[in-house]
Amino acid sequence: MAEGKLYCEHCGEDIHIVPDFEPELERSLELTMNGILEDLDEDFHEEPYEEEDDGGLWEESGQEYDEEPEDTEGQGRPRRKKGRYLLIFLLVTGVLILLAAGMAVWAAYNYNSEEYLVNKAAQYVTAGKYDRAIAYYNRALELDAGNVQLTFELAEVYLMKNNKVEYEYLMREIIKNKNATIEELDSAYSKLIAIYRARGDYQTINDLLLDSKNETLLSTYQGYIAREPEFSVKEGYYTSIQPLKLTVIGTGKIYYTMDGTEPTENSAQYTAPIILENGDYVIKAYFVNENGVSSSVISKEYHIENDEILAPEVNALSGRYVYPIDIEVVDPEDNVYYTTDGSDPTYLSLIYSGPIHMPLGKSTFKFARVVDGVTGNITERNYELVMDTDFTPAQAVDSVVEYVVSTGKIIDGSGRYDESDNKYQYMYQYVTNINEEGFFYVVAEVLSSTDGSTVRTGSNYAVNVHTRERFKLQQDAYDNAVLVAIDTEEESAETEEE
Repeated sequence: MAEGKLYCEHCGEDIHIVPDFEPELERSLELTMNGILEDLDEDFHEEPYEEEDDGGLWEESGQEYDEEPEDTEGQGRPRRKKGRYLLIFLLVTGVLILLAAGMAVWAAYNYNSEEYLVNKAAQYVTAGKYDRAIAYYNRALELDAGNVQLTFELAEVYLMKNNKVEYEYLMREIIKNKNATIEELDSAYSKLIAIYRARGDYQTINDLLLDSKNETLLSTYQGYIAREPEFSVKEGYYTSIQPLKLTVIGTGKIYYTMDGTEPTENSAQYTAPIILENGDYVIKAYFVNENGVSSSVISKEYHIENDEILAPEVNALSGRYVYPIDIEVVDPEDNVYYTTDGSDPTYLSLIYSGPIHMPLGKSTFKFARVVDGVTGNITERNYELVMDTDFTPAQAVDSVVEYVVSTGKIIDGSGRYDESDNKYQYMYQYVTNINEEGFFYVVAEVLSSTDGSTVRTGSNYAVNVHTRERFKLQQDAYDNAVLVAIDTEEESAETEEE
């Protein structure tokens, strides 16, 4: 049989290994047989006896004869060692039988000794005789089926032979072995993943891990897995608006449809909760991980009959800010109202008409739709705006007042401009980014009359929160903000006076 063959090519039966004899045993048998053969050779080549003058006496088998015994059968005289030959023959035969039996017992013992087989396999691996080593490992696995360590060792021999097919097969046998420890499973999975990753076959890695059902391994290699998205809302009938969230484990993208059609990578990508309002929905979604492996498509059906008034969606999330942004209602309608004092909005509250400047410090906004006097669901936002500057809004107001006094428009800081009690007052409004030129405190001019009424004059000022530079804030023909530096005007006026 050729080396490495496990089955006979003619009859199909498996080939049984005949273990090698130990050198000491073979040497002992050889010496014993040689000694026996030498004794036989000496006996059969001994010279015939010569007659001696023994006084007419013959001695044979312990008897004395006066005359030479007659040769009654014509065979010549009897020889003294005829009985000895028979004894030697029987002895040799017995020794051979004992040796054969001993060899059979020794062979049978080694053939069924896992330790012997594994040691011989290791010797052949060291000698580079991989086919012989494989034969011994296979026999050892016949005796100890399912031995994970032996399977690992056999797989490594196949890898030495560059037989990656058998290597992969044995790794798969290990991950199916119920007796494998988590460490052994992890080792087998890591070797298989390395094989498939080198091929770029991430789909097989995904399928292999999902088949394992082992949560520890799934957690370890979750980056290779594309699981179906999980729906936050169970399918069924609802009498209120349902915000549906889709989540997955791992990094990638979720694609979905809402009309029952099969999603593709050209479908909508999930980035925010899907708002299920009135109507029937068939939501289908699937996940594509960062390796391009797709999960199966999952489908859920919903029927919504909603009498609720939907809460407005606001762009700026609650949190701490270090620069101001505008607070906007994403889907504004005429019936959106809001408050800034923590109370719930009503039709008497401020009506939302456009972006709101985020105020300095801590603030609370509540937005709601009010329909026929009924306040719908409320959206609440909590902000904290802290500017990175030591220059305060009050200082900005003082700076504007100082400028207006210098122009002669008002007599002093109280805002009086004549002998009446009418006054110009300057009030901080908000902080904002103007034309990407920086952040400014906006100060409005208000005329206060003696009857207690106030009216904005339309004059506004902007003071840079970092440089403290002052500007007049005007509007162009397209209603865009325009900054006019007043400190430059002062310098020009002083130059003209000189």
